[in-house]
Amino acid sequence: MHLNDLPTPQVLIDQPRLFANIDRAQQLATSAGVALRPHAKTHKSPVVAKWQIEKGAVGICCAKLGEVEAFVDAGMESVNIRLPYPVNPFNAARLIALMDRATLSIIVDHLDVARGWSDEMRRAGRALDVLVKVDVGFHRCGIDPAGDALGFLQAVAAMPGLRLRGLLSHAGHGYHAASDDELRSVAAREAETLTALRDRATKAGIGLDEMSVGATPTLRFSAGLPGITELRPGNYVYFDRTQVALGAATLDDCALTVLATVVSKPAADRIILDCGSKTLTNDQARGITKAAGYGAVLVGDGGSPRRVDETLTIERLSEEHATVRVTGRTPLQPGDRVRVLPNHSCVVSNLVDAVRLMEDDRVIDTLPVAARGRIQ
Repeated sequence: MHLNDLPTPQVLIDQPRLFANIDRAQQLATSAGVALRPHAKTHKSPVVAKWQIEKGAVGICCAKLGEVEAFVDAGMESVNIRLPYPVNPFNAARLIALMDRATLSIIVDHLDVARGWSDEMRRAGRALDVLVKVDVGFHRCGIDPAGDALGFLQAVAAMPGLRLRGLLSHAGHGYHAASDDELRSVAAREAETLTALRDRATKAGIGLDEMSVGATPTLRFSAGLPGITELRPGNYVYFDRTQVALGAATLDDCALTVLATVVSKPAADRIILDCGSKTLTNDQARGITKAAGYGAVLVGDGGSPRRVDETLTIERLSEEHATVRVTGRTPLQPGDRVRVLPNHSCVVSNLVDAVRLMEDDRVIDTLPVAARGRIQ
């Protein structure tokens, strides 16, 4: 099938770019002597996850238990799956059922939650691997390393039914960095925070085998830092406009785009595309360059456009409409097609039942987004 035969809007995945991204991250991790555990919330596809594992990934991360269930139901049994999310013990029945089908680990950052999981595991006669989430500066989840972090580790290590594996963090504040130097500093500070806490725990007799970090913007700086044992990037598999702005990728690395059609041209300075908020989402661009709009319109020959059309700005989204401001003149007319690079690829994946795998201007496969909408 040719791209021109597809109805729009349509989420496209460039297979050569996808494979190159998988290979590059795996080579980075392998060269650094650390494990790569991709976060599958970006693609939500068991097919893509299998490709990542075949290349050397030790397992995957999932955001919610619903994602885990979708991946396991799709045949990914016996896979090592980590949930770097504060799963509450009221989900114990679901998690225990999954423990019979996959190797699972979760994070804890509150003693009451840890005690709840300890109680549930004792009642079930099970042992659950846990990592303690540490706040390294993003100030979302995680224990405060400047507080009684050692006391927290000691308490969790003593809880029956739990196996304390290590420390885990997410340097999400790297998405707001203004330069490569800032990103490098964020990654270094993250590693220093984890290793300092690990060293304190070691002196107190608590062995911590894993030091897990995860964020695509800091990936290239985190690999090889002393003490780190695991990398958990997610967005690297597709990339997006934000990652390009942060210097984590180039346009040629971006595997996910949205094929859209011009449905109206009500004025010389305005065109309307059929990819509204139900396709592109309302995420704003972040990063070193604060790019305007809700995605970048790409131009170029063939099936892989390589240049942003700076005369076109997606300045407003309705549910089904993308309003594009035209600076100067554009040859685009109703019926013409364009490709849009989204600001954030992860949320775009969650909005469609399937993506089209393509090479150049040919569609070579359709991949179901099996974990779409699994938000519980």
